[in-house]
Amino acid sequence: MKPNRARQSASRPGDYAVGHMLMEFATPGIAKICEAAGLDFVLIDMEHGPLEIPQVARMIAWFKATGISPFVRIPASEYHFVARVMDAGAQGIMAPNVRTAEQARLLNDAMRYAPEGNRGLGLGTSHNDFVRPDALKYMAEANRENLLICQIESTQALDNLDEIADVEGVDCLWVGHMDLTQSMGIVGQFEHPEFLSALARVTQAARVRGKFAGIQPGSLQQAVDWLAVGYNLISYSADIGVYGAALASEVAQVRAKGRLL
Repeated sequence: MKPNRARQSASRPGDYAVGHMLMEFATPGIAKICEAAGLDFVLIDMEHGPLEIPQVARMIAWFKATGISPFVRIPASEYHFVARVMDAGAQGIMAPNVRTAEQARLLNDAMRYAPEGNRGLGLGTSHNDFVRPDALKYMAEANRENLLICQIESTQALDNLDEIADVEGVDCLWVGHMDLTQSMGIVGQFEHPEFLSALARVTQAARVRGKFAGIQPGSLQQAVDWLAVGYNLISYSADIGVYGAALASEVAQVRAKGRLL
């Protein structure tokens, strides 16, 4: 089984994993572009973007030609989403808006094989590169390597934070910063004391249990600030954000230079 680079990087003392979210760029070259950028993982987004299972499966296949670990943010916490992306070869799932420990347990059951979970056993398909593995060995390795990321995006999740963090199999608590501030009534106020307190609570809950804390900064300054708080799985921006900002900046410079001619 392909090693989980994100898990490896974030597990090293004092180190962290850096990834990127893909929402629109479902082209064959994107895997090698991300590899050239030095990423540890990508998050393929099915919640807020237009990507469907066939596109996601192709993207995962392209990332198999790299050392990057592909994760998928599923649109909802339902078994058929978990099972299909995992059997396509995803090395983990991000579940949006996890509010309770029961939700987290059901996600773990869907993602992991027995005895840790109840994932259906379909071997010799995409996730095995169409080679039938030793079943028991593969099941144990998949359970150990694959990553379950639960997004903390509501005040209800904050109220249940310790219970969610205690669920066996939850590997990462991930702050969905926009939705969390919306739920808190302080939309987009990332310097607000209540949001900063929530950030610290999540990292503390993860740290004391030996789990990862994740977040998606949209700027270099946010990345620096949130790394300092203790986040060790960092998804830096999204394809549309990086491309849009770079294009707008370059076009503005072209127009400014042109006016000087």
